[in-house]
Amino acid sequence: MTLFLISLIPYLIFTIYKTKKSFHMLQQNYYDDDNRYFKWLLTNITKVAYDSDILFVLIIFTLFFDIGFTIGLFIIIYGIIFISYRNKKVVAKKPLVVTARIKRLSITVSLMYLIMIIPFIISFSYDNLVYAYLLLGLMTYLNYFVVMTANVINKPVEKCVYYYYKFKALNKLKTMNIPVVGITGSYGKTSSKNIINDILNVKFNSFATPKSFNTPYGLINSINNYLDKFNDIFIAEMGAFKIGEIKQNCKIVRPKYGIITVIGEAHLESFGSRDNIMKGKFELVESLPSDGLAILNKDDEYQVKYKIKNDCKVKWIGIDNKDADLYATNIKLSGKGTSFDCIFKGDKNKYHFTTKLLGKHNVYNILAGILLGHELGLSIEELERGVSSVNVIEHRLELKKYGNINIIDDAYNSNPVGSRMAVEVLGLMEGTKIIVTPGMIELGDKQYELNYKFGEYISKVCDYVILIGKNQTKPIYESLIENKYNKDKIFVLNDVRDAFPLMNRLAQGNTYVLLENDLPDLFNE
Repeated sequence: MTLFLISLIPYLIFTIYKTKKSFHMLQQNYYDDDNRYFKWLLTNITKVAYDSDILFVLIIFTLFFDIGFTIGLFIIIYGIIFISYRNKKVVAKKPLVVTARIKRLSITVSLMYLIMIIPFIISFSYDNLVYAYLLLGLMTYLNYFVVMTANVINKPVEKCVYYYYKFKALNKLKTMNIPVVGITGSYGKTSSKNIINDILNVKFNSFATPKSFNTPYGLINSINNYLDKFNDIFIAEMGAFKIGEIKQNCKIVRPKYGIITVIGEAHLESFGSRDNIMKGKFELVESLPSDGLAILNKDDEYQVKYKIKNDCKVKWIGIDNKDADLYATNIKLSGKGTSFDCIFKGDKNKYHFTTKLLGKHNVYNILAGILLGHELGLSIEELERGVSSVNVIEHRLELKKYGNINIIDDAYNSNPVGSRMAVEVLGLMEGTKIIVTPGMIELGDKQYELNYKFGEYISKVCDYVILIGKNQTKPIYESLIENKYNKDKIFVLNDVRDAFPLMNRLAQGNTYVLLENDLPDLFNE
């Protein structure tokens, strides 16, 4: 018995290590919401099935040897497996966050393993040792599925926890009774949220949801743990993967003001079609009260053509379409920032604005902030001051230094429009131009086509191209070759961290490197 318990030590250490990895993938797949984790398992079945702990099957051959050899081999197998895992040295881009939910899952998974181990301890017999080891080995080999089962078992508990915190958040918002601004769109949500927050804070004490807290859980967390009693405006970013999710967010925060950035092809795979994306995003506008205000983009054909099922007030921004309620003209882009003039409908004056932000797409986000601020009573002087003080947004065309290299960090969740504009920003820079990218994801059956087009834009601007992931970046590579790009200036790596020493070798004089997109760990090749 004592030897059996000692032999379980390396096994349990490895099982804990692998369970942590399974939790990480489950968390990045939104705890299997809409079967995302299960779909990830099916997509990566080769990676999951041919894991090193398949070596546990070697125990079957010890049926013909003595007990000491069986125990020794079991210890050696899990010692080797654990060392091989540790030697991979994979550093997570977004590490596992040990939340209360993960702690509850840990308890459930632990109980599942104990249920397997305890019967062998109670009725211990060396005659059954091989079968005990095989069963335990199988359970750890199938750990990804064990964690998925634990997640299903915990769902009733998680529902109760969710409703408890949801009602707590609803009561807090009801007590505070402050105006709520909802922001959604296929992309640009986080940038727009931060820009509007900076502009409104010239006059108000506004609060915007932190980071990318744009799910129901994220909004509830923001309200309960971050929203302060002194805040007088709440800006809520709202994300979605399918129809109905924006509506669910609106039932929590009950926005009076709604802003749609742009309706594009991000999350096309989960929505199914661009029309579904359009319907999903307009759930925000259709959830506004009759005295609410929607701010829409008149340069976006999908927003213009949508028939709104609401009688709230609607105002439009634009750059190309001068029929908007507020449009920008005389836009000047540079590597140091952007300047432009604004014209309000019915006002012949031009108002000049400057910002540190890079790229034309940020002008749309600023226009939405100006129009909302104007509606809320900010003067032109306050709006000008607010726009000039807008902070550069982390990982969204953020200009920073890496040694002697200028980095344009646009690593957050690239999309077809944003990636093109990021390359345009790189083209404004004077010097050697390098791009580092794994391409774009979650674009459904258009993924190849859109990444191929991305390759065309890259071929016209970049002096060197560093692609991350051979399979993922295949359409970009093929596009570059088709566009007669020099093959010797294309580098394909498996890990973005390997790109940094390569960038240093390629740098010549004044060098700018665009980091375009950084895929979550679950997309690692």
